Amino acid sequence: MDLDRALRISAAGMAAQSTRLRVVAENLANRDSTGEAPGADPYRRRTVAFANRLDRAMGVETVGVSRIGTQAGEFPTRYDPGHPAADARGYVKTPNVDSLVEVMDMREAQRGYSANLSVLETTRGMLTRAIEALR
Repeated sequence: MDLDRALRISAAGMAAQSTRLRVVAENLANRDSTGEAPGADPYRRRTVAFANRLDRAMGVETVGVSRIGTQAGEFPTRYDPGHPAADARGYVKTPNVDSLVEVMDMREAQRGYSANLSVLETTRGMLTRAIEALR
């Protein structure tokens, strides 16, 4: 039944966006984390990659999380000679997490989740009306 497929596709989209929201929350929670020793690397921003997946049982493609990785690149530094993780010059490596980027990712994931939820609710309403019509 096509309505059943729509429900499953929407649920897969909601699950993928939930994972994305969880990773964004983790990034924001760790944006001020530093290494524990001088020169140690701080928290590295995590990223989510999506991929299409063929659901053979339904015969349709759905979205899923293909991997959760980390963002490459240098860590920003700040001058804080009194910090336990400061190097010999007094600089501390800080996470490569940009709050503005994380908030934008969060809003995009929220919109994707809401769109899938709307499809799910609409499909459920159509199923309910079809069942009522058959009575």
